[in-house]
Amino acid sequence: MKITALRKPTTPATTAAEGSIRDTSHQDVARDPATRGEDRRRKLLVIGSAALLAVLVLAWLVRGWLASSHTVSLERLRIATVTRGHFVRDVAAQGTVIAAVSPTLFATAPGTIAYQVRAGDAVKRGDTLATLDSPTLRNEFERERATLAGLDAALARQAIEIRRQNLLNQEQADLADVQIRAAERELARAQSAWDSRVIPERDLRKAQDDVATARLNHDHANATAGLERESLQLDLRTRRLDRDRQALLVKDLERRVAELAVRSPVDGTVANLAQAERANVAQNAPLVTVVDLGVFEVEFQVAESYATEIRSGMPAEIMLDGRNYPGTVASISPEVRQSQVTGRLKFAGEPPKSLRQNQRASIRIVLDERDGVLAFDRGASLDELTRAVYVVRGDRAVRTPVQLGAASIAKIEAISGLAENDRVIVSGTGDFQDAPEITIVD
Repeated sequence: MKITALRKPTTPATTAAEGSIRDTSHQDVARDPATRGEDRRRKLLVIGSAALLAVLVLAWLVRGWLASSHTVSLERLRIATVTRGHFVRDVAAQGTVIAAVSPTLFATAPGTIAYQVRAGDAVKRGDTLATLDSPTLRNEFERERATLAGLDAALARQAIEIRRQNLLNQEQADLADVQIRAAERELARAQSAWDSRVIPERDLRKAQDDVATARLNHDHANATAGLERESLQLDLRTRRLDRDRQALLVKDLERRVAELAVRSPVDGTVANLAQAERANVAQNAPLVTVVDLGVFEVEFQVAESYATEIRSGMPAEIMLDGRNYPGTVASISPEVRQSQVTGRLKFAGEPPKSLRQNQRASIRIVLDERDGVLAFDRGASLDELTRAVYVVRGDRAVRTPVQLGAASIAKIEAISGLAENDRVIVSGTGDFQDAPEITIVD
């Protein structure tokens, strides 16, 4: 069987078309060169806009990722509201109840101690607590007392010598006076004889010279007696001063000997015995402490930054066994030890009856009070040096620069950066790593 291919019928037009080669000239369009530059700029603008949109989308995604990395549960946060009102600046500290009067008695001389009481014994003022046997002090006292007796005898002997010397000086003055009168009588006889011309003039002149000599001797005797009297009085005063100085020394030794019997200076209780029974102690060694349980104070310590602000007489509160008692600052130490300053409070009214030595107490001292202050509850990590806090805005908390002022136990002053009714996170924000914003979830 023979298969014959079918052929399309040909026409003259078809034959003419097939006879020529077809090109793309009919598809090309002629363009102006200025139009081509504008199209290039338009294309670049579209590409730039797409890139900017991509960057914005990426930034939005990164921001969402950062916010999601600092997501905090609301239950973990403590939020305080900024309010305006009365602000009390105070300081809190822990204190210890101590006796206001608790003298410690010391040894006045080296010796052997013998106690008459035990710790906890009640004593009265003047009761003997212990006796100190000090042979060295007693020997010194007896020696100096003997020296004083010798000076007393020397002083009495000097007084006798002064009287004797004064008598001799007076005797010389009296003899000179007698010689004056004798010379005057001789001069009168010589004058009478001379008037009768029975003696030569030379004898008259000699009688006159004798009177002048007697008067001169009398004047010198009186002057010498005065000088001797002043000298003897000065010697007597010197010996009296030596005796008085020795008497003071003996009096001091007598006092120290009397203090060998250690007596209680106050009514109170024996707190402790510092030495063992019959122990040899050195001079100025502590022996026994007595406390007066009738007057108590509270000793406290605060940071040295408060030292210049706390003054005697400031009001305070003392908390004991859950109850508050009014008090005042009794004293504040000028010395700083380990960045702490020690002070004392006294009870303003009647102290509680059940106070005990070394009992723990909480104290609060009022430093300043003002009205119309913008403040909020203080967190553990907030103080005057804090420079930024997290302010709650809806479900987010924004880190906001602030300036904080005075801080009290419960509140802290907001100077700038916060407004009334702002809500501030006051719990620990250390985990936020200073993120500019955090997300709060229920």
